[in-house]
Amino acid sequence: MSNFQRDCCELLAERFRSGKLDRRGFLTGLVALGAATMAAPGARAAGQELVVVNWGGDAIDAYSAAFAEAYEAATGNKLKIDGSGPLEGSMKTQFESNSVRWDVCDAEPYSAIRLGREGMMEKIDYSIVDRSKIEPGFDGEFYVPSYFYSNVIAYDAARFGDDAPSTWADFWNVAKYPGKRTLYKWMTGVLEAALLADGVAPAELYPLDVDRALAKIEVLKPHIVSFWSSGAESQQLLRDGEASMGLLWHTRANLTKQDTEGEVDWTFDQGLVSPSGWTVIKGNPAGLKAAMEFIALAQNPDNQVTLLNELGNGPANPAAHALVSEEMKPVDASSKENLERQIALQAEWYADHYGTALDKYLALVSS
Repeated sequence: MSNFQRDCCELLAERFRSGKLDRRGFLTGLVALGAATMAAPGARAAGQELVVVNWGGDAIDAYSAAFAEAYEAATGNKLKIDGSGPLEGSMKTQFESNSVRWDVCDAEPYSAIRLGREGMMEKIDYSIVDRSKIEPGFDGEFYVPSYFYSNVIAYDAARFGDDAPSTWADFWNVAKYPGKRTLYKWMTGVLEAALLADGVAPAELYPLDVDRALAKIEVLKPHIVSFWSSGAESQQLLRDGEASMGLLWHTRANLTKQDTEGEVDWTFDQGLVSPSGWTVIKGNPAGLKAAMEFIALAQNPDNQVTLLNELGNGPANPAAHALVSEEMKPVDASSKENLERQIALQAEWYADHYGTALDKYLALVSS
């Protein structure tokens, strides 16, 4: 999941370079991703610095200077964009060495939970962050959703369009739906897909039966052309016909649909949806109040709708859904209608079991 945030920034950069996105839209997208912020009234004194870290990649490196100028012009404060990625190990090391350098992290919710339980993360201050601006049921103790994305079934519509797959059981059914498959290189979402394909009811998914999921993946493995490691790779495999079906992030699935003029399609049915999360390491240099004020600022529904329009990321603020155009409603992963078709990944389970489950998963996919 951590690679999803980096993928979003890369998509923004691609759209900006190709002329499909203007500079204002690009910067607004970075704001919504947490790669940038345009204003944080009262958060800092003029001339001070706020550091927001996400999985920026090339987009942040290429445009950080332009954004920093805009930020300083708007607020008088300095902004440091750190696109190095808030890996759990990095956050832990900063805390333990008493050298915290990030004010707000766009991290995995399960990392925030795990480090929070160990006393390394600040609890969200809901006197500053507005709980009513969070999708119900996703208000964490140590993180706040920044946006939503989903792992969905994308498929060759030219081949299967008359009887399109809509379940993970369909995905595993290579007799009815012949052709190669592609799955994510990392386990998040893949384990759930395998268990659903094996007949586990959505309400009974957790705690995940990892061994059962891996056995189901092993059955499909001869039909997997590749375990993709980047959003661009997943898109290419479907677009070029190397795979007839894939588990893709819905953002990339939708772009592939656009690129192929509908020859590749996708569905939210049995999508595996998750938020990305804002979190704060204890001892952040700007102080707790400034960090919480940034998170509150990021709840702005207008920015979240812009991110949906540009990348397809679902808003974290329920109020944003009313601002979504009819054209974009089918892409809105966190709307009531689309959430009802999906299954939410449980960050708490990953917080408890990530390491041991990942070791088993990687041993299977790399063998």
